[in-house]
Amino acid sequence: MIGSVIGSMIGPVISPASPLKGVLAAATLFAATACSSDAPEPTPDPTASADAEAGAQAASPTAPATATEVPAPPSRRCYALTFDDAIAATSDAEPVPCADEHTTITYRVGELDSVRAGHLLAVDSETLQSQVAERCPEALGDFIGGSEDDRRLSVLRSVWFTPTVEESDTGANWFRCDVVALAGSGELAPLAGRLQGTLDRDAGRDRWGLCSPAEPGTDAFSRVPCSQPHDWRAVEVVGLGSGDYPGEQQVRSAGEGPCEDAGRAAADDPLEFDWGYEWPTAEQWDAGRTYGVCWVPEA
Repeated sequence: MIGSVIGSMIGPVISPASPLKGVLAAATLFAATACSSDAPEPTPDPTASADAEAGAQAASPTAPATATEVPAPPSRRCYALTFDDAIAATSDAEPVPCADEHTTITYRVGELDSVRAGHLLAVDSETLQSQVAERCPEALGDFIGGSEDDRRLSVLRSVWFTPTVEESDTGANWFRCDVVALAGSGELAPLAGRLQGTLDRDAGRDRWGLCSPAEPGTDAFSRVPCSQPHDWRAVEVVGLGSGDYPGEQQVRSAGEGPCEDAGRAAADDPLEFDWGYEWPTAEQWDAGRTYGVCWVPEA
């Protein structure tokens, strides 16, 4: 068949647009400020009786327990999370030995910039969640390596977690970034082998490349690591600019030429070949997916 556009939308996407999950109460917390006064402190009444003091102690025999701050999780820990676990806003899962099967690795732990104009922002506020949604993807390349296009043409993605509102109330102020590998709709692939710097190596780019067992746009299409059985591979990124979403017609037409060229280059016969192209929706564009992807069949 002569090259044809196979239009389908990019998804599923783990991105800043992923909805928050878990029971997180909306709240605005204010930073406590110490106050002082020039007024003299009251002088204790020397006639106060021991019986009165004892009565006060009896009325309040035990001071309320102080909540313990939840410490920041350590980096370079492995977890066996499901897809739904991974896109949740918080996680209480315990780490597992990295020699055991696992689906996420923590590659960065940082501190939230949670104070604005003297006010402490709620951990589930849009401001703080957006802050983490920028920092974790930005730091992913430092861990898995490769160019920006290498990462876009792989199944490796970042997910992130913050404390719960209750944990934040005790002083917890950290965020945690994990790397995952997509493996079909709503699935994560087990992570095995050395992942640090993997996209700097040909073997890593091939193993964690973005592939599919079926043609883009068909019901059987799904994103899997290229180490799994597949018939199609994502081979080129089409940059679509920035700013407001330019419209479906424009983002679609922008990839037709580059993807046709990619299909021709990958084919044995330059006159007869297949190729596919995915372009972002307006929602995905707003979430940061401002590029398309070219697909070609793999012999």
